[in-house]
Amino acid sequence: MYKMNQNETPLFNALMEYVNRETLPFHVPGHKKGIGIDKEFKEFMGDNPFKIDVTVFKLVDSLHHPTGPIKAAQELASDAYGSDASFFSIHGTSGAIQAMILSVVNDGDKIIVPRNVHKSVTSGIILSGAKPVFMEPEIDKKLGIAHGVTPNTVSNALKENPDAKAVLIINPTYYGVATDIKEIADIVHSYDIPLIVDEAHGPHLAFSKNLPMSALEAGADICAQSTHKIIGSLTQGSLLHVKSKYVSPKRVQQILNLLHTTSPSYILMASLDCARRQIALEGETLLNDAIELCKYTRDEINKIPGFYCFGEEVLGKPGSYSFDPTKLTISSKELGITGFELDMILADKYHIQMELSDFYNVLAVGSFGDTKESMDKLINALNEISEEFYGKRNPVPDFLDIPSIPKKILEPREAFYSDKISIPLKESIGEISGEFLLAYPPGIPVLCPGEIITKEVVDYVYDLKRANLYVQGTEDSTVENIKIVKK
Repeated sequence: MYKMNQNETPLFNALMEYVNRETLPFHVPGHKKGIGIDKEFKEFMGDNPFKIDVTVFKLVDSLHHPTGPIKAAQELASDAYGSDASFFSIHGTSGAIQAMILSVVNDGDKIIVPRNVHKSVTSGIILSGAKPVFMEPEIDKKLGIAHGVTPNTVSNALKENPDAKAVLIINPTYYGVATDIKEIADIVHSYDIPLIVDEAHGPHLAFSKNLPMSALEAGADICAQSTHKIIGSLTQGSLLHVKSKYVSPKRVQQILNLLHTTSPSYILMASLDCARRQIALEGETLLNDAIELCKYTRDEINKIPGFYCFGEEVLGKPGSYSFDPTKLTISSKELGITGFELDMILADKYHIQMELSDFYNVLAVGSFGDTKESMDKLINALNEISEEFYGKRNPVPDFLDIPSIPKKILEPREAFYSDKISIPLKESIGEISGEFLLAYPPGIPVLCPGEIITKEVVDYVYDLKRANLYVQGTEDSTVENIKIVKK
C-alpha cells in the first residue's frame, strides 16, 4: 500500500535526538528548555513540551527550505495520502487555503467559489487580487444548513465563465455532507483548469472505506486539510496536498514561504509527523470504531423526544452525495429551543462543549478520541433536557430564505482596501459595502465587500436579529452600522 516505512517519524526522532544529547541551548526561544518559563504554567504543562520548543538549525531542519527531517516527514505524508507533494502548515488550514488560492490564480484572474466559503477563502481572494464568481450551495431548509454545490451548478458556472482559472469547492461541509466531487473534478478538468478543495473537515477520509471519497482520490489538484480537527495533530497543524499537472509544488513552497512565520513551532510540526504515522498505520481500525460509536450515539439521540440527528437519509438531495457519520448534527428545533440555547445549556449545566451551534442545531465532532462513556454522558444530558422542555414550547420558527446575491460593483480586494466610512445599516441601501455580513444559519455571506447593499439584504438582517439569529462580519458587533466605500 505504502512505498515508504510509515512507522518512521523523522522530525520527531530528530527532536528526540536533540533532547537525548542534553544539548545546551544558546538559541531562542528564551525560556531555554523551560527553565525560564512561568512556574504555574510549567507545573501544568510538565517539562517535555519545552524541551522540543526549538528554532531552526541543521539537526531539526528548516520548514522554509527543508532538506532533512522535515523534508522526510513531508514525503511520508505525501506517501500516506497519495499526493505528488505534501506540505506542513503551522498556521492552520486557513493559511493552507490562502496558499492554495495564491498558487493557482493571479491578480485579475477569475476563480469560481461557493457562496458559503470560509473567510480564509475570501482573504485568499483579497490577497491574490482574483475576481470571485459565486455559486449558490444547496440549502436544506428542514435542517437550516447549507450542503455542497452540485456538479450541475459547477458546470453552469464554467459555461458562463469559461475564462475562469480555477474552481474551489468545500468538501465535505462542516456538517459532514459531501457532494459528488469526482464528477465535479471531471467537469473542471474538461476546461483544463485545476480543482482546489477546502477539505478542512476531511483529513481522515482517505483511511476508511466507510467515509466519503477524499479529494485527491476524486481527482482534485490541491487540497487543504485540518489535521488538528479530526485526527491527532495539535491545533494549528494542517496539511496541504498537491496532485496535479496544473499546480507546481515548487510554486506552492514559495507561496507558503511568503505566508509562514520564520519561527515555526516544532511542537506543532512534530505532532503532524506523529499524527500521520498514527492515521497511516491505525487509521482504518480507529476510524471504523469511531464510526460505530457515532452510529450508536445517533441512534440513541433519535429516540429522545424533540431531538433529531440526521444520517444517511439526507443523501439523494441536491449537494448531498455521501455522508461522514462521525459528524453528529443535533437539531433541537422540535423541542422549541434554538441550537444556541442548547449549546449554552450543555456547556453551563453539563460542562459539555459542542463544536458549534446555529439556529436549529448543535454539532458534535466525533473522532477516535471519543469513548462510549463520553457519548453516554451527552445522551443522558440530552434526555434530561428533553424532559425539561418537550411539549412546553412551540417549535423554533421556520428557516428564513436567503436574499439573492447582490450586484458586484468592485472586486473584494478593491473594496477592502478602499477608503470607508461607517453609517447606520438602515441608511446604507444603495451604497457599496466595505465589509462582510454573514448569518447563521446557514453561514452564507449575504453581503461581500464590493457589493451593493439592497433593501432585501437590510430587511433580512433585521428579520434575523428579531429571530435572535447570529449575524456577524461588521466591525460593529451589534450590526447596527456598516462600513461602506467612500465616494
